[in-house]
Amino acid sequence: MVTLKLPAEIERLRENNRIVAYILEKLKEKVKPGVTTLQLNRQAEDLVRKKGVKAAFKGYQGYPYALCTSVNEEVVHGMPSGRELQEGDIISIDFGVFHQGYYGDAAITVPVGRISPEAQLLIKVTEASLYDAINQARAGNRLGDISAAVQRRVEAAGFSVVRDYVGHGIGKQLHEEPQIPNYGTAGKGIELKAGMVLAIEPMVNAGACEVAVRENGWTVVTRDHKYSAHYEHSVAITEDGPCILSQLRGKPFDQ
Repeated sequence: MVTLKLPAEIERLRENNRIVAYILEKLKEKVKPGVTTLQLNRQAEDLVRKKGVKAAFKGYQGYPYALCTSVNEEVVHGMPSGRELQEGDIISIDFGVFHQGYYGDAAITVPVGRISPEAQLLIKVTEASLYDAINQARAGNRLGDISAAVQRRVEAAGFSVVRDYVGHGIGKQLHEEPQIPNYGTAGKGIELKAGMVLAIEPMVNAGACEVAVRENGWTVVTRDHKYSAHYEHSVAITEDGPCILSQLRGKPFDQ
C-alpha cells in the first residue's frame, strides 16, 4: 500500500536526505585513482557519526557496509573492499541514512580521473534520465510516466535500462510501495498523488540489459561486462510539483 506523507513528515525526510546529499558530495571529492572503495566506506562512516545519524544500509538484510560502491560493470550493491580505483573507472556510490524514524537515499556515478567518451556519455544520459523522470513526478500523472521517461532517454542514446531492479517509495521504511521500474508505458500504472515520496533510480547499462549476481550474494553485474551507471534522488510529490529532497537546497523542481 502506498502511504502519503504529511508535510511534517516530508520535512523530516528532507532533513535526512540533505545529509545524504552532503555526504555524497564529500565522498565524490575523495574519488581518485589509488583510493580504495573501503576507504570511501570508512569516510562515510566517519561522516555518519559526525552527523549523529545511522547508515541505512549497514545491517539491512545482513549487508555489512555503509555504502554500496559499484565499479565499472557492477550495476548496484557493490561491496567496499581493498580494490583500488584506476584511471578510467567509473564508480556508482549508493548511500542512505536513518534518523528519527525516517530514511534518506540517493546515488551518484563518479568518473575516476579521465574516462572514455562512451563512459562520459553513459553517465550524462543516466543522470539526464533521472531528471526526465523527476519532471514526470507530478500529481495526476501515472507511475508509467516516470518509467517511460527514463526508458525513452536511455534507449534513444543506444543504452539499456536494467529491468531486474527498480526504484521505490521511501519513508519510515527504506523500501516502500510503489515499485518504480525504469521502463514502461506512459499513462499506465497508479495515479501519482501529492504526499508520495519516491526514490527514483535509473540503472543504465552501456550494453545489454541482462545482469547477474556475484557469488557474494549482493553485487549485481552486467552479463556482457560493459559499464553501468546509477543515479538516484528521493523526491516528494507536492501540489507545486516534484521536490528533490536529496540535494543540499531543496526547491520545487524546475525543468
